[in-house]
Amino acid sequence: MTFLGNTNQLCEHRLASWALLHSVMIIFLLYLMESFQHLSSLNGYVIFLLLATISKGSACEPPSSPLCFRQDEDKNVYICEWDFNTTETEVTFDFYFNDSSEIASKYKIGDIKENHIELGEERLIVTLRIDMWVEARAGKSICTSPIRSGILQHTVKYEPPQNINVSWLRNNLSLSWESKYPSLAEVWFRKYQNHEKESWEKRLMNTTNKAPKQKLLVVNLLKNTAYQVQIRQRSIQAETALWSNWSPVVIVPAEFEKPPLVRSTTTLLNGTQQVNLTWERMPQAAVIRGVTYIVDVTQPCKKKSHNTKQNSYTVYVSYSAANITVIARNAAGLSPPAVVHVPAASAPDLKTCDKTMLDKKLKNKMCLEFYELQDADLIPERVWCLTSKNRTNKRKEINNYMKNYTRYLYFEHKSHDGKPQTGKMCLYYKKEGVPSKEPQNFLTVSDTHDSADLTWKQISYEHLHGFLTHYKLCTVKINSQSKPPECINISSSATKHHLKDLTPATKYNVTLAGVTQTGEGPVAMQSFTTLREKPFNVWISFGLLLGFFLFSIFCTVVLKRIKSKVFPPVPKPVMPDFNLRPPESEDMWERKEEVHEVTLHKLVPEQKPVSEATVLKGEWDDEAGQQVEKDGCCSGESDDESSSLASGDDTLRKADLKNLEQVETELAMLIYRNGLVFDVKSELL
Repeated sequence: MTFLGNTNQLCEHRLASWALLHSVMIIFLLYLMESFQHLSSLNGYVIFLLLATISKGSACEPPSSPLCFRQDEDKNVYICEWDFNTTETEVTFDFYFNDSSEIASKYKIGDIKENHIELGEERLIVTLRIDMWVEARAGKSICTSPIRSGILQHTVKYEPPQNINVSWLRNNLSLSWESKYPSLAEVWFRKYQNHEKESWEKRLMNTTNKAPKQKLLVVNLLKNTAYQVQIRQRSIQAETALWSNWSPVVIVPAEFEKPPLVRSTTTLLNGTQQVNLTWERMPQAAVIRGVTYIVDVTQPCKKKSHNTKQNSYTVYVSYSAANITVIARNAAGLSPPAVVHVPAASAPDLKTCDKTMLDKKLKNKMCLEFYELQDADLIPERVWCLTSKNRTNKRKEINNYMKNYTRYLYFEHKSHDGKPQTGKMCLYYKKEGVPSKEPQNFLTVSDTHDSADLTWKQISYEHLHGFLTHYKLCTVKINSQSKPPECINISSSATKHHLKDLTPATKYNVTLAGVTQTGEGPVAMQSFTTLREKPFNVWISFGLLLGFFLFSIFCTVVLKRIKSKVFPPVPKPVMPDFNLRPPESEDMWERKEEVHEVTLHKLVPEQKPVSEATVLKGEWDDEAGQQVEKDGCCSGESDDESSSLASGDDTLRKADLKNLEQVETELAMLIYRNGLVFDVKSELL
């Protein structure tokens, strides 16, 4: 800054110099006009303007009036800025100011390369009203801005809001940014969808001061819709408060109303649980500026957070229980968490621990876990985690607070290739005892005369007081007190049993008790009576037996008949009875076999059947006829007698034919000759 003086002598000298220069320019102008009298009046006027401009330097567009302010009430640095449009590459500015008193003092800050400058309050007059202007030198041109007056100390112009945070409170949009002092804010907003066609809505409101941030709430919007927002602010404390510049346009995504819909699948891999997580894409209006998914894995010995922009992620956890939360995050906030509970891996042959490393030195990256279990779902009620770093304090805590007769799930974890791995898993009891309760809901049902069904619920883990090895089931007849009960062992996982081979119409007492390695617990007792055996069942059994006997007889007869048809019996010769006696003579008596010839004739339906009997009968009839003829000839009987004899012969012939048919029938069945049987029933020729 250069001080130019404030005395009257200096002012008078300056005025005289300007007057002399002005007179010289007028004389020179008149000389030119006389030299160019032959030119037209228009050209002379143009030359006049040109010469007038040259007298003041080249023409240019003047800068805007300078604006000086500080950016908040506590700062002592002022920013002066102005606008200037030019095509020149080398432009310098001179900033002038003076006070408005009667004795004016002019100050200059020159050789400014930019259209703004930061000045400390010691280089300015901040408490008095001053006049300010700027001279721009662009090439050979010198342009002066209009004069602006004001008191700099009262002028405040806040910075435009930066790093605006947005969040949804139901259907109200909360906006916040860093600023110490409350202000008046002007908010413009419009829907992002088809925003080029949407018009801006304006809201003017005061901010809420919650240092170091200012907040405001834009009400009655749609939280499931994306918006564009821009803000400017001004001070409410300064006398001359200037509006700040507009903030960058902020895209506000819609709110996440629901948690991500997460699906999980778990695979056991040699001591490690591989959990594959997938979820559906969130609504488009909520991910307009992108979305990040936060996957938090929590286990007693380890907590870890992962970020991903994909819709799937794979985490690895040990065999102990783990909680996995998936949260979607956008510029407007967080979604409700989706929680995936991974239960402790349950081994089917889980046994009691033979030994633990509770009293041993642990290696690095090794962790012991004790879960206090009160239910069958392996959900821990209380967890102790023992590592190499906290083994001293945790060991004392475990020894002091671990309960007797309480089941704990014991794990030994280590890290392998950056993944947690479970080396050992078993049930642990600090001290083991017998069950404190009997099996619950012990019921008996006997619907038959020789069996019964038993059902019960397992003993809860909090009442086991030890590792359940089996159930002991005993039955005894009430009427036979001298006979000891019959007891059997049932699997510890069973909840029902079927009794059989019981005595009908008998009352039984049944007891059931859980057994641990320490001993047998309380018993649950029930009584039941088997049904009487019904007589109807006996008759049914007898009827079935009789029916089977008759059926077997029927089948035998049928088979024999079929056999006789398919395989006829082979005839056997009839052997005459004889008595053994010594021969009367030395010459043995021999019986010669007689051979008779039998002639069989085929029966003709139209004719009379012919057989041996007919042949014999015919021969006999011929002889008889001849004898009659002889007798007739000799006796000389008349023809009447002959006719009567003929009629008598016909009657006799009919009787003979009937007798002949009977004989033929008998011959058709069997013919015996000297002890031989011939079946001629189906082989008549």
